[in-house]
Amino acid sequence: MTDRLDYPDLIAGLTEPDDAAVWRLDDDRALVVTTDFFTPIVDDPYDYGAIAAANSLSDVYAMGAKPFLALNVAAFPPDLPTEILGKILLGGSDKAREAGVIIAGGHTIQDKEPKYGLIALGFGHPDRILTKGGAKPGDILLLSKPLGTGTIATALKQEKADPAYVQKAVDWMKKLNAEAAEAALGMGAHAATDITGFSLLGHAWEMALASKVSMEIEFSKLPFLEGARSYAKQWIFPGGAFDNREYYQSHVKFEKDLPEEYQMLLFGPQTSGGLLVAVGEKRYDEFKKNQSLQRIFWEIGRVVEGKKIIIV
Repeated sequence: MTDRLDYPDLIAGLTEPDDAAVWRLDDDRALVVTTDFFTPIVDDPYDYGAIAAANSLSDVYAMGAKPFLALNVAAFPPDLPTEILGKILLGGSDKAREAGVIIAGGHTIQDKEPKYGLIALGFGHPDRILTKGGAKPGDILLLSKPLGTGTIATALKQEKADPAYVQKAVDWMKKLNAEAAEAALGMGAHAATDITGFSLLGHAWEMALASKVSMEIEFSKLPFLEGARSYAKQWIFPGGAFDNREYYQSHVKFEKDLPEEYQMLLFGPQTSGGLLVAVGEKRYDEFKKNQSLQRIFWEIGRVVEGKKIIIV
């Protein structure tokens, strides 16, 4: 692998498990570049496009940057009405506009199943880029969105989902992480990532590994979407939850007899999930005094010494 020392302006991108590549342009600007796309997880094409766009932009926010430019990346079956693709692109365009992002073209191919996402670019300050490797023992762990999108999307595919639960999940998946990123920077966050396909536990482990720490997460403090626990009890999980458990379970310690279905919820892949942020306790105490900011995050645990994810 190419040594990062060969590219001194590459802040993140070759060896670290970070959410985007970051290139230092000058003393005040760093360019953040990322891409993401996936197949539909909801029935409405407009919502699907908006969710996919929010998910793609989330990687820029997770690095402490602000997106400004994007390109569409799409695949579409030739036997489906082109109006559906138009609605997907419109959903993405409207969400990008909400974020202050211009979509300046893109690329589309034919495929058997629709796929959509963005190549997203953002600007950040080189000294304020958030990576996964900065968490410190004593930091407070914060999460900006509730968990459970994977199990609710699977319930929808199995035609077992309550429409009200689906709509709330869609609303959260369409929500941008812009406000959370701004608050994280305002608190001088030490590390951040967004929770997506590798689940809360998988992405928390990436941060713990990069930071050489452990994380204690309190299950009772975790926010869940309405219906997520109910579907978990019915053992409704996406296949990715089982893949995540197989890959990450050796790094996780459940301190109490947490029911297996709730353990699986924590291994469940998330779509357009929230930011997981590690912030110093003193700065967080100051943050808590501002009631208008408290609604942005849930406090879910803290960073400690060690090499595990501990669920207490």
